[in-house]
Amino acid sequence: MNLPPSSSESSSFSLLDSRIKRWIWAEGWTSLRDAQEQAIAALVGADQDVIIAAATAAGKTEAAFLPILTHLLNHPDIPGAVLYISPLKALINDQWERLGRLCEQLDIPVIAWHGDISANKKHRFLKSPEGVLLITPESLEALFVNRGSNMGALFKNLRYIVVDELHAFIGSERGKQLQSLMHRVELVVGRHLPRVGLSATLGDMKMASNFLCPRRAEGVTVIESKNAGQTLQIQVKGYIQPPMCKLLEGRDKLESASDDEPEDQHSPDFAIAEHLYKVLRGSNNLVFPNSRTQVESFADRLRRCCERDAVPNEFWPHHGSLSKDLREQAEHALKSGEFPATGICTSTLELGIDIGSIKNVVQIGCPPSVASLRQRLGRSGRRPGEPAILRAYCKEQPLTASSDLSDRLRQGLVQTIAMIRLLTQSWFEPPRTQGVHASTLVQQCLSIIAQCGGATAPELWRRLVADGAFTRIEKADFVELLKNLGAKELITQESSGLLLPGVIGERLINHYEFYSAFSSDEEFRLVCAGKPLGSLPVSRPLAKDQRIIFGGRRWQVQDVDLEAKIITVSPSRGGAPPYFEGLGAMIHDRVRQEMRALLAESTPCPFIDRTAQALLDEARQTFAALGLSQRHILLTGDTCQIVSWLGDHANDALCLLLNHVGLRCEGDGLLISTNAKSDKMMWALEQVAALDASDLKTLLADVENMRREKWDWALPESLLVKSYASISLDIGTAIAFAKAQTL
Repeated sequence: MNLPPSSSESSSFSLLDSRIKRWIWAEGWTSLRDAQEQAIAALVGADQDVIIAAATAAGKTEAAFLPILTHLLNHPDIPGAVLYISPLKALINDQWERLGRLCEQLDIPVIAWHGDISANKKHRFLKSPEGVLLITPESLEALFVNRGSNMGALFKNLRYIVVDELHAFIGSERGKQLQSLMHRVELVVGRHLPRVGLSATLGDMKMASNFLCPRRAEGVTVIESKNAGQTLQIQVKGYIQPPMCKLLEGRDKLESASDDEPEDQHSPDFAIAEHLYKVLRGSNNLVFPNSRTQVESFADRLRRCCERDAVPNEFWPHHGSLSKDLREQAEHALKSGEFPATGICTSTLELGIDIGSIKNVVQIGCPPSVASLRQRLGRSGRRPGEPAILRAYCKEQPLTASSDLSDRLRQGLVQTIAMIRLLTQSWFEPPRTQGVHASTLVQQCLSIIAQCGGATAPELWRRLVADGAFTRIEKADFVELLKNLGAKELITQESSGLLLPGVIGERLINHYEFYSAFSSDEEFRLVCAGKPLGSLPVSRPLAKDQRIIFGGRRWQVQDVDLEAKIITVSPSRGGAPPYFEGLGAMIHDRVRQEMRALLAESTPCPFIDRTAQALLDEARQTFAALGLSQRHILLTGDTCQIVSWLGDHANDALCLLLNHVGLRCEGDGLLISTNAKSDKMMWALEQVAALDASDLKTLLADVENMRREKWDWALPESLLVKSYASISLDIGTAIAFAKAQTL
């Protein structure tokens, strides 16, 4: 790795306040990293919008805050404040501790603000709005709603807005909410504020600039770390599932097993857990199964391996349904360095919480996306000279005469290998930024009305659309939206034209769930001896005496209080993980294209084991035998299938359009299947090719489940259709595919 110049040779170092220089020397730094070197000059004047993109643990926080804090110190006679916005409370807590150590020496207050912070600590900032305020979008929304008339005074000292993990917001409901909130902050202070975006995963910098500063994107200074990349070591292991009868038998054994009874050794999960136990013990690692259910299962299996060998447990579950205490236990085990620890986790440990150095990153099943895989891998190989290690485990079904095409093409294994190959090519999915997100517009309308004690329609249009974040909304749709909000009693209008909260709107605004732009399922709380363990979705209540695995340990349900939504449990010797509902990620077109390229090749894959290679060879033989390099439509018995090699947004749209023209079909990942003959399929594709992609009302007339986002229920039908299509479908690509098949 090429090191940047030492601090003594750095021109940027000289721009820092002397107290910060002393802190750097005390920390033992011998040089500034390249991103820090560039960021100091760009940020110290508080006159530029800046994006800092660098790998995990590359010093992005310091790159931003060393010059920002210097700016505050350079103006001691003028109170100064910084608004730091993070997607996670845990990341705020982490930064609170991290920045606090530096800012304590500078006499600059650092205030964390979210639901777990006491009112007394928050009052410190309200009384004297100076220093660094660390906050989530939801808590910032709550400030606008509850302290609307005081927001100008509260933020009058702001010098910067810092957005951490910028990539986590782009293209989402929270991202649109964040854009609107940043604009509203500038409205209450009456001036533009320098915006600073921090991220480890950014591909298209123009897109990132447009998100951070939609109306001044051309002036954003982009700083990308040029430090040499890490060495990457990869191993993919393949497993064949046992027949279904063996799986059911093994599940019965697991549910009734005591601690000293052997588990089903036919299960690939048993073999994977044994291998993980062998290669991970004695070091710090992260293991990413694809669901909270699998997190619980593997955490339990690995803990039992430790108990079997009479060694201390090194394996800790971590997911969003666990209590704060249990999550913090896992985080402390990972970052303390006292003993080896492995986190079995969902995406909760994917973002930038400091958990120290990680040796292995493990993916069980297909990664959600290449971007997610890249983010996770950034945790590994952080020490100089140490490689990043990725271990992936893929489970496939045994082939029989009745195996479907998805199994014969080994879709899970091939997708995993394709994503890893794209990762090594430095490609990852760009966020989908074309979403209208009209649901979030509803929330922002109600929020501004609450903040200002009422607002007129022209004021809402100007703040939110004309000058705001919702630029894709047309005026006619906005007028129709306000009428619909009135009809649903979310708002009401005085004779003067002032819009106020309606009967239902008042109730919803005053509920704590209002501040979030996305909806959360109701949940049961799990409690043992008065201590909370976490929560489960309310759609999956447990029965008395049922035995479960939760928090990596085994419990028996003692009581279920449906009224209070509390499940009381006690330690048990058996159980199975409860089922957590969840949606898989949408696969990008580029991933499916790489899958096709992989199947068309004949050379061995260098980073997979023998079993995985044998499975890949089977898939390649199927691919070649069916001529899938040249054709997209297959007739197998009474089933006709389309293999489009398109991503899920386009495939879902194609399936929907085929149904719209009268061909009953179903989509399943890579494939679209129908019982029609090939001539009927070709007829249907001709009909799809002739459709008008802009006629959304007609094309989506039969879709029943368009309400996907929190406030979709409040949208007029015309705007709901536009919002749904912009977020969930790629109709243009689907129609283009149909045209290509009919030429």
